[in-house]
Amino acid sequence: MELSLTIWNWLLAFLPVLIVVVMMLAFRWGGSRAGALGWLTAVLVALFFFGAGFELLAVAQVKAILLSLDVLYIIWAALLLFNIAREAGAIRMIGQTLPRLTGDRVMQSLLIGWLMVTFLQGLGGFGIPVAVCAPMLVGLGYNPVQAVAMASLGDGWAVTFGSLGSSFQSLMAVTGLSYEELGPLSAILIGISGFPSGLLVAVIGNGWRSLKRALLPTLFLSLVMGITQYFLVVNGLWTLGTTGASVIGLLFGFLLVRLPAFRNNVGEGENLDSSGDPRDNGKSLWLSLLGYEILVVLAFVVNLVPVVKSFLSPVVLSLDFPEVSTLFGWLTPAGAGREINVFAHPGAILLYSCIISFFIYRKLGYIEKGALKRISENVLKSGVNSSLGILAMVGVASIMMHAGMTFLLAEGLSVSFSREIYPAVAPFIGALGAFITGSNTNSNVLFGVLQQSTAQLLNLSVPLILAAQTAGGSLGSVLAPAKVIVGCSTVGLSGKEGEVMRKLLGYGMITLLTVAVAALLLTGIGY
Repeated sequence: MELSLTIWNWLLAFLPVLIVVVMMLAFRWGGSRAGALGWLTAVLVALFFFGAGFELLAVAQVKAILLSLDVLYIIWAALLLFNIAREAGAIRMIGQTLPRLTGDRVMQSLLIGWLMVTFLQGLGGFGIPVAVCAPMLVGLGYNPVQAVAMASLGDGWAVTFGSLGSSFQSLMAVTGLSYEELGPLSAILIGISGFPSGLLVAVIGNGWRSLKRALLPTLFLSLVMGITQYFLVVNGLWTLGTTGASVIGLLFGFLLVRLPAFRNNVGEGENLDSSGDPRDNGKSLWLSLLGYEILVVLAFVVNLVPVVKSFLSPVVLSLDFPEVSTLFGWLTPAGAGREINVFAHPGAILLYSCIISFFIYRKLGYIEKGALKRISENVLKSGVNSSLGILAMVGVASIMMHAGMTFLLAEGLSVSFSREIYPAVAPFIGALGAFITGSNTNSNVLFGVLQQSTAQLLNLSVPLILAAQTAGGSLGSVLAPAKVIVGCSTVGLSGKEGEVMRKLLGYGMITLLTVAVAALLLTGIGY
């Protein structure tokens, strides 16, 4: 028997995703409740309609737990670092200091919600940029929903070549193509998506009336970062594509805010009280931000110094899984699940930053005695509900992957469109995979070969379609419920993820449409 593509099967495969989205958007359910119902739906659909057995479901769920641990390691450590920095006064002082650096709200939002987010994505990704920067934006006076939406959309364009290019590496691995073949067009499409990403950060934070003021600085910064990224990628330095682009972007961003037009102008919506907090008297902003400064240094050292990386890498948590298949012939081969490098993991780097900064803050007198109890209580309050939501969401994704439901969804989309239209559809297939799994890497693994085969059948440029795949996956990954939960967990929105989802999905379609149109235009001129 074969897994057949029919409208009925396609709708059944889509049902768990639909349940999650409807519950979060229409009924305002939190991620944990919606995820639990989506998980139950996925189990029942896989069991009764896609021929999944109990062994397959068990394998899928254990793999999901491993994947969840990979994410939760980061979330809990990021929450701990944020609460330590908050006790040291860092978040308050950002809100007091940045308006004095520039009174322009547009530039404030771009510096943190786009440029800083991009920088952190280049270093580690995996939810860190939104988890770190959303609280900073709250400190600037943006409400929590705005903050998570801004940081998420600002992060979207940076994912493929972020995390030292892990998503791009997965695309090369599954398709067998080199960076010389895939890199140039991927860098072009992703670079193009940077402009609407930055523009939407400014709009979400400051309203559509800020569009005119945001246009020129966003265009300039997106060109600078896009060109830098392209240069690095085509010269074989794709692992540093996002990191290099963000460093140049931050450099020019700080130069821009020194111009009179941006330094002195108080943007619309300025409502921050820049008077100092008595608790912060005598404190230095740079010392208050020490935890994040240590994080940046450690991330560079661990990832780019081979001796350090080798020293920290021997301990790996991993499990080997047997081959499983459905009654309809969908096969998941035997192999190891997600590997967690215990001491070189991004979560470990965050944890080292927490330990070092805590003791330095105590030594400096920035953290009072008894603060550890408050920090622990705040971390626990934010982390538990988010963790349940992530476990459920990743469980949904894993079951759908192992039952062949995810592949069926993409196949249905790919065969429904003509050669002329398909280049515009490819980014949405990439986004669908990332939306379901929460990962551009997973989307490239799942759909990379499918997109490659479809491009060959339709006589389209394989590198262009694969570039559209990874660009769409990059933008779609930050719209995923699992990623939204991560962002919400650090700003007190646990259980209210649906509010952020409603804002993100509409704006996120703009960035995806930009890539879709660009792919069509590139096809039209002969790529």
